[in-house]
Amino acid sequence: MFNILVVEDDHALRKLFCTVLSKNGYAYYEAQNGIEALDVLENQFIDLMISDIMMPNMNGYELVESARKIGYNLPILMITAKDSFEDMKSGFSVGTDDYMVKPVNVNEMILRVNALLRRAQVVNAKKLQCGSIELDYDALTVNHNGESMIIPQKEFYLLYKLLSNPNKIFTKQQLMDEIWGMDTESDPHTLDVHISRIRERFKDDEDFEIKTIRGLGYKAVKGNV
Repeated sequence: MFNILVVEDDHALRKLFCTVLSKNGYAYYEAQNGIEALDVLENQFIDLMISDIMMPNMNGYELVESARKIGYNLPILMITAKDSFEDMKSGFSVGTDDYMVKPVNVNEMILRVNALLRRAQVVNAKKLQCGSIELDYDALTVNHNGESMIIPQKEFYLLYKLLSNPNKIFTKQQLMDEIWGMDTESDPHTLDVHISRIRERFKDDEDFEIKTIRGLGYKAVKGNV
């Protein structure tokens, strides 16, 4: 199930969008402004964000710009009462993927959400961006600040898995089953060694951090990039 973040200060409109999303099979999170939205992004894995522009504390333009600078590459649908070309240009210039003008046809909104998610899956299927780091799945290559390096296969798959799902906790068994295979004779210590190597390799990098969740496993947390 895809997770959609709805950022809208109008309570009734926010609830309407969330209800329609839920009826179409999406899970949703809510925020009343950009500051609340960034907090949700930090603590939950969000597949797509729907955001108003005119909001208190932090408006939609500021939210999108901040999210992109931090490194969130999720698709963003901006919804606003402003319909001038300059307003749309401002939205796209900060990193918006699509734009709708109020009053919103919720059926059209769902179509646009579906299209944005399909496009994102195609674009992100083989490459993953995290701040200044890009992982190329096909080439097993990590591009960092314009320089390319090849890391051991298991390390790459682990890093790709964790960064694809920031803030999501994976148990050691889940990671072992996926990366080494369910029939592997390797023990969890092998996983710990690989995680240690990844940490050492990227110890000076602030784009992400791999955290140990005591008694469970690991999760990747994006840094302030």
